[in-house]
Amino acid sequence: MLDTLLPAAASLLLAGLGARLAVAGWREVEATRAARRSAEAERALLSARVAEIAERRAREREKAERTWDGFRKFVVARKVLEARDTRSFYLEPHDRRPLPSFNPGQYLTFKLNVPGQPKPVTRCYSLSDAPRADYFRVTIKRVGSPPGKPEIPPGVSSCFFHDDLEVGDIVDVRAPSGAFWLDPTDTTPVVLIGGGVGLTPVLSMLNAIVDADARRAVWFFYGVRNGAEHAMAEHLAAIAARNPNVSMNVCYSDPEPGEVPGERFQHSERVSVDLIRRVVGDMASPQFYLCGPPPMMKSVVEGLGAAGVQAERIHHEAFGPASVKGAAPPAAAAAPAPAGDVAVVFARSGKRVAWNGTSTILEMAEAAGIAMDSGCRAGNCGSCTTAVRRGEVGYPSKPGAEIASGSCLACVGLPRSEVEIDA
Repeated sequence: MLDTLLPAAASLLLAGLGARLAVAGWREVEATRAARRSAEAERALLSARVAEIAERRAREREKAERTWDGFRKFVVARKVLEARDTRSFYLEPHDRRPLPSFNPGQYLTFKLNVPGQPKPVTRCYSLSDAPRADYFRVTIKRVGSPPGKPEIPPGVSSCFFHDDLEVGDIVDVRAPSGAFWLDPTDTTPVVLIGGGVGLTPVLSMLNAIVDADARRAVWFFYGVRNGAEHAMAEHLAAIAARNPNVSMNVCYSDPEPGEVPGERFQHSERVSVDLIRRVVGDMASPQFYLCGPPPMMKSVVEGLGAAGVQAERIHHEAFGPASVKGAAPPAAAAAPAPAGDVAVVFARSGKRVAWNGTSTILEMAEAAGIAMDSGCRAGNCGSCTTAVRRGEVGYPSKPGAEIASGSCLACVGLPRSEVEIDA
């Protein structure tokens, strides 16, 4: 009996050991495979990061090689009516050399020889398309006299573009610049908001995101009064149809009879933080980029802050001079009081002008009959750069143009003490 049981027990023991060894071996093989898969995934991720860095550096090299200093000649290749009083101008380099890339949201600075003006007029206009190698595009609205105020002249540069510039004409243009831009390859959710012709920089951003095939969540808000002012309608509808990650929200604040929300526009109301909250929902994740007329900008920026959106996630572009004052940084907020004790001394003109508490240095100069160079009047082009001999100049928000040491941007600068400038 024992002789029979021992071999059987041994066989069972050996079988059990074999099974255990087989399981252990299988586990080891699986662990090895898992480690190999993990290593391969890490290598793939590293390779992707290296490729992304290499591509970014290549773009930066290409941009540096293709950019230029000063002004460059461009030919008006096309002039396209986009909406009432709004036209796009396609500009091709006169020298036929490839154009540099730019950061979507940036602008071009023009030096315009406007008939009847004593000197060239400098103005900045946002690029309204994604970077292209063979052309730039700006979209400009004609600025007429205010309703009921014919004594106020219409916009000099916008009327020149609309009425005088024709296909084949040549304009002088600086390379793209500006601090208002986004990275189209980023994956962070983004809310893009444009009011009127403030559409242009955020449209550039939207086009660049679509071109980059970045599957980030995008909410696009565009506010106009009605269909007559609705620029790029077909283009925006096509983007929404082809890109499920893009939520298109066109708002008509005063639609014409027969205009109802549907495919062409989505909301019969103004762009507001209340609407943005209803559509976006989670306000804690996205970055917000906006450009538009002063009332909209002020309302939305303040509303986003009140909704708990952190200031570093709110990015806005000046739409004309001093669109959004925002909250001044602590150093700038400590403006002397009373304002009448602060003045600007225009050294070369021999005049001392008391500050009224709100005017920029350029506005003070103009009121005193002192001629100063200026262009965009929004702190973007740098045309008004003026040497500061003494005193401190502050800014309601960071200007787009760089400020050289010992200088100020007169068009947006505010005196923080008695200031003496070289003008």
